[in-house]
Amino acid sequence: MYLSSSGIAVKSFAAPEVWSTLIQVFVVLLAVLAGNTLRRKVRFLRRSLIPTALLGGLIILLFKFWPKFNDIIDKRFMETMTYHALALGFISMSLRPTKVSNRSNTRTVVETGTLTVGTYIIQGIVGLLITVPMYLFWRNPEAGRDIFYAGGLMLPMGYGQGPGQALNFGTIYQSVAAEQGINFQGIDFGLSIAAIGFLIGSIVGVIYMNILAHKNRLTLKEQETDTRYTLYDYDQGNELPHSESVDKLTIVISIVFMTYFFVYLFMSFIGRLELGDFGEKTVKPLVYGFNFFWGILFASLVRVFIRSLRKKGLMHREYLNEYLLNRVGGTAFDLMIVAGTAAICFENLRSIWLPLTLLCIAGAIATFYYVKKVSMRIYPSYGYEGFFSMFGMLTGTASNGMILLREIDPRYETPAANNLVLQNIPAMIMGFPILLLLGFAPKNLSATLITLGILVVLFTVVNLFLFRKRVR
Repeated sequence: MYLSSSGIAVKSFAAPEVWSTLIQVFVVLLAVLAGNTLRRKVRFLRRSLIPTALLGGLIILLFKFWPKFNDIIDKRFMETMTYHALALGFISMSLRPTKVSNRSNTRTVVETGTLTVGTYIIQGIVGLLITVPMYLFWRNPEAGRDIFYAGGLMLPMGYGQGPGQALNFGTIYQSVAAEQGINFQGIDFGLSIAAIGFLIGSIVGVIYMNILAHKNRLTLKEQETDTRYTLYDYDQGNELPHSESVDKLTIVISIVFMTYFFVYLFMSFIGRLELGDFGEKTVKPLVYGFNFFWGILFASLVRVFIRSLRKKGLMHREYLNEYLLNRVGGTAFDLMIVAGTAAICFENLRSIWLPLTLLCIAGAIATFYYVKKVSMRIYPSYGYEGFFSMFGMLTGTASNGMILLREIDPRYETPAANNLVLQNIPAMIMGFPILLLLGFAPKNLSATLITLGILVVLFTVVNLFLFRKRVR
């Protein structure tokens, strides 16, 4: 007999408590394998460029129509996995000692970051222009029709940020709406937008790409069948030798989780502070919702700290292997997508299916035309490469953008891939006030209308910058 993590006495390793968590992990990983098999064997799926992880999540969703399988899936566990995987993925990416080529000039990088923020803003505007009127004139809980007036702001979180942020803000909005007596299923709403965004980015991107190819406006290029890594990719010099008593991957994972532990300590510290009514209802939920942002911040500090130790001769080995950090980050994001999609509950979508549909369609149209218009402006010599990379990212994740880009620029001969990487810093700086607005908007309807007005003003300012007369 021993005590389980929940403090319950367990008499046998065959007890359900011993296997419950692993079963959820089994389901997620088996779904990844099934999605990979489908993508490899079904030509339509392979050509659609739908990510394997999303296919895995959709497979779980299909099986959830079978009641017995639906009982196996722990929705709360899937949401928790999505939440933590988001932060772990960003921490892994931020720890990388990345050396980016200088093909992208500073002006283009800033403009790309501004395009990202501008797209978030137009998605937020479109979202609110749908959910506010529907809250005022369509909502009827007795008839099974419910919507939260600020729910439109889930569009930039689902499309622009992906499942992790859609879950974080969906949780916040669902809680705030419940306090106001509104039965808004924000978690399922946000995760559904994120899943649909992946599909739109992949399928619409491929369809438009083929239309352009048919009109001879661009050429679809053959990708190399295999990418071969050199010894330098695995061992970049002065790292732990393979004969060491601990594996390099173990050290890398330990540093990632140590960084996340610092994030947890920081958020716990803020959570224990007495911040009054505003702090309890607004600041603290945002602090925990920004786990990915704190992850980026602390990962940057850890990277700088390790670098300083090496410069001072107090650390002699290079522990941050870029190749392994890429693998850890990629795994975290794959798990995030599968778990985030699997966490969707169809039952909770019954009251919000119409606003969800309108939001996704209008958001896709607005994103497509806005990103295309700006891309042709700021990337005059590689407009389509820039468009597809940004459209994929702003409806899914950066991985989607890279997948689409590889179809027309497999060797990354244009600066489009570089722009996608480097734009994160200016986008984060310019986009942070928008994240604060997302915390302010759900307080009441007036706050949402004020937020809408501010977004319109910000959108005007952003486009005055993007469409200014260039000085060469």
